[in-house]
Amino acid sequence: MLSILSRAIEARDEYTRGHSSRVTAIAESIALRLGWDEERLDLLQLGGPLHDVGKLAISDDVLRKPGRLDDDELAPIRQHPRLGARILLRLSAFRGALPYVLYHHERWDGNGYPTGRAGEEIPLEARVLAVADAFDAMTSDRPYRSALSRDEALAEVERCSGSQFDPEIVRIFLELSAEAGELTAAAAS
Repeated sequence: MLSILSRAIEARDEYTRGHSSRVTAIAESIALRLGWDEERLDLLQLGGPLHDVGKLAISDDVLRKPGRLDDDELAPIRQHPRLGARILLRLSAFRGALPYVLYHHERWDGNGYPTGRAGEEIPLEARVLAVADAFDAMTSDRPYRSALSRDEALAEVERCSGSQFDPEIVRIFLELSAEAGELTAAAAS
């Protein structure tokens, strides 16, 4: 069922193909550094692929629109976390994914959506996923813009530490990225 839902989400938009699995992999690296136990990691393996399940309820005209969305088009997009939570509440096997689905667009400074939670009011699971989700989105082509380079996206994540993102999660993510960069450079030489 998880695989079917994940594929359905990605089938809606060619630009997001592979997004959920990449986001989950990035978030898992952060979670491992945080020392999460197996049960918590299992919930991440559920929540990561489902974080955008609410987009199944968004019209194709909005979801696939080339170019920027106007305010009227952004309103339903900002509802996808709530819509996803409603879907999961009907499926008891997936309720453990709720923090990932409902809160992954909240911001550390409280200016996110859908609830406007701030700081540690946002579940840690969602704070981890938010960094992974944003980084993957920035480094992927989208209908409204071309992908940023890895370095540009890393700089943007760092710039948004303490406003959009939990500073501790950003610190860990940047450490992991630096370590991965060192491994890539060592393998190339």
